[in-house]
Amino acid sequence: MTTPAPSPAPATPNAAIAPDRIRTAMGWMHTAHFLTSAPQLEHLPAFDLPEIAFVGRSNAGKSTAINTLTQQHRLAFASKTPGRTQHINLFGVGKQKVDDAVLADLPGYGYAAVPREAKLRWQRVMGNYLMTRENLRGVVLMCDPRHGLTELDEILLDVIRPRVEAGLKFLVLLTKSDKLTRAEGAKALSIVRLQAGGGEVKLFSALKKQGVDEAAELLWRWAHPES
Repeated sequence: MTTPAPSPAPATPNAAIAPDRIRTAMGWMHTAHFLTSAPQLEHLPAFDLPEIAFVGRSNAGKSTAINTLTQQHRLAFASKTPGRTQHINLFGVGKQKVDDAVLADLPGYGYAAVPREAKLRWQRVMGNYLMTRENLRGVVLMCDPRHGLTELDEILLDVIRPRVEAGLKFLVLLTKSDKLTRAEGAKALSIVRLQAGGGEVKLFSALKKQGVDEAAELLWRWAHPES
């Protein structure tokens, strides 16, 4: 007897978002282009633009999510060996070739094969970036909902909590949500919302394009609060 396929995780509704806002946000995200890369915080140029950082464990789907949101295949580079990409990469975003925001792709963390010394160095770099980067407007944390928020994710949340309380925007994207049933997706949302401490949580699937419009529109609003 053939076992029926599980029902997919519930799509995050975007009916409340006007279609023109989604088109604007997706068009804006598509303008993303590489600016610079740096191994240390002090090597990053300071931009007088709102900055949105993408963080997450290795293998959480961070690079894939960035490429899906920007509708580009290789804007964010995913190393074949997780944990090897150890630079902060900045991308400019803005229409008519005028940047009005910056996306920051921070290295994936938590990969077991990375030497302990390198892990500690990157914990310091990421901690300093998240606590001191002046123009940081928001943080997007990628999380595989099949594993939930890990100890390292919760350490990161503790680092940014004072800034979140002071107004820093925060979003958890539950990547690879196409691998969940509807019930599993609902449960993952409930659990992570409790853990996120005031941040927004959304199901996200690069494969099924689930949650892409909503996430792009939210990031657009972070960068354009006056709109």
